[in-house]
Amino acid sequence: MGTTQLESVPEPKYWHLKNVIGEALDSDFSVGEILPNERDLAARFGVARATLRQALEQLELEGRLQRRRGVGTTVAPPRVGVDVSTAGQAWPGSAQDTWQSYDCAKAVPPAPVARMLGTGIEDETYALRRLRVSHGHPVAAELLYVPATSVPDLSAIDAPSGPSRARAVLRELQRLDLDGQDRSVELGSARADDAKELDRLPGAPVLVVTTRYFSQGRTAAVTVATYRADTCRLTFGDTGDVEISHHAEERRAS
Repeated sequence: MGTTQLESVPEPKYWHLKNVIGEALDSDFSVGEILPNERDLAARFGVARATLRQALEQLELEGRLQRRRGVGTTVAPPRVGVDVSTAGQAWPGSAQDTWQSYDCAKAVPPAPVARMLGTGIEDETYALRRLRVSHGHPVAAELLYVPATSVPDLSAIDAPSGPSRARAVLRELQRLDLDGQDRSVELGSARADDAKELDRLPGAPVLVVTTRYFSQGRTAAVTVATYRADTCRLTFGDTGDVEISHHAEERRAS
């Protein structure tokens, strides 16, 4: 990385430095490579370490850098594409599904989800917790809500709890005919449970994608997926059929 004159630029020093370092990441570094320490970087660019830290923090927020305890600051991998189109329709758990299920329990869904499912406010559903991992790091957490009416042949004996029950629920979903799905997405803030699963601080920006799956004229399942905004980007396929929602109730259906 070369040096740059910061005194004459009209924008804040840290912002200009952020752009300079960003360009260097594209040309001089590879994914996973560790950056020089702060003292060396500050000397190279002729800035105070406080200015350098601001630039690095902004690059981390944008998903360009990752700070790993005991390792240092590394170049982040490319953002994970989140397909929010409904062109390629498939049930969760299908062959092309990239989510990893790790828990399943019966629970009363949040009121917005219950309304989408058409269940009573006290009716329990199967709530599956799933993770999406990229380059060994979690990039999204999902709650999949499936009412018992959608999987009437599920055997409690065959799937007593946890991951085994999650696999059984997903297997039973595949028996249904998928009529279609709709999807909405908006920017939100990570709650404590989301933040813990995604290795982020509470309040960190996230993308919340809510999907409804239809079968036989009714909603058969609902997923609420929370993606790290710093590591993911939205893709719209060939249709661009996505609803941008601004309603707080829909945003935090989980």
